[in-house]
Amino acid sequence: MVTKEVIKLKKIGIDEAGMRIDRWFKMHYPILTFGTLQKLIRSGQIRIDGRRVRSGTRIQCGQIVRVPPFAVNEKIEKPLLSHSIRDSNNNNALSQMLIYEDSKVFVFNKPSGLAVQGGSGISHHMDDMLEAWRDKKGEKPRLVHRIDRDTSGILVVARTRAAARALTASFRVRDTKKLYWALVRGIPHKKQDKISTWLIKKNGPNGDQISVCSHGKPEADHAISYYRTLDTAGCNVAWLEMKPHTGRTHQLRIHAAYIGHPILGDEKYRYTSGEYVLPGGMPNRLHLHARRICIPNPSGGILDVIASLPPHMLQSFNALGFNEADAD
Repeated sequence: MVTKEVIKLKKIGIDEAGMRIDRWFKMHYPILTFGTLQKLIRSGQIRIDGRRVRSGTRIQCGQIVRVPPFAVNEKIEKPLLSHSIRDSNNNNALSQMLIYEDSKVFVFNKPSGLAVQGGSGISHHMDDMLEAWRDKKGEKPRLVHRIDRDTSGILVVARTRAAARALTASFRVRDTKKLYWALVRGIPHKKQDKISTWLIKKNGPNGDQISVCSHGKPEADHAISYYRTLDTAGCNVAWLEMKPHTGRTHQLRIHAAYIGHPILGDEKYRYTSGEYVLPGGMPNRLHLHARRICIPNPSGGILDVIASLPPHMLQSFNALGFNEADAD
């Protein structure tokens, strides 16, 4: 069965300014196929303020988009039951992770093991899950930064295009304060210090590997981190607060290993030979947690959020006698 839609006139809002017209249609009318959309554009049935457009035409706030009648085959819509089940599951999972929200921002406490974006061999990730939280306009929440798959903790997500631009700009100019907690092997000689190195990405048998390199090497990036020791358990484990000044891939993991105190459970960057047995009662998982973020909030003021420890780190804290309330 085929149904017809009537002509609609849609006014572009401020959050949609700068979008390509083809992407705007994809966001608002996901059932519309690429071929049909291109045909409507070429034939002049899609117009902005009465003028013909191209696929790459950028829309501006206040403009009026003519949405022409187009056929929708209902047979395409019916198989979406499995997607509805998936969206329901993702909705529940996102709700459990959510620790803050307002009209512009979501903040999640991402569990260890969940990837932020897709990649080789990754089919389940936050970016895909956010499809379940499209708003009434069909707008999907937007990622504005990332944390490693095995790192737990704070992930900030923009609810609108304007919020995404503001948050991305804050991350770019480092107008943010991010604090991580890590449990590392051994006790650093200095209670607190600055770590400054150059990092370079290399292709390895197990995927991309980031390593420390000499200053001035082509394609290398400068990385700066700060740390301070919050507590220790004998001579075996230190609880560090780590602050990245720059935002390089795997930066804190590499810097912890670089000073001779790799993060517990980090098989990729431990930089030590032989087996290391974790103290009794500690799970063999990465002990790195994005604990706190302070960033200008697009809704106004400063967004200051703390994420509770994941179960595996809480288990380790209990085993070592650390109390997370002591640090905050």
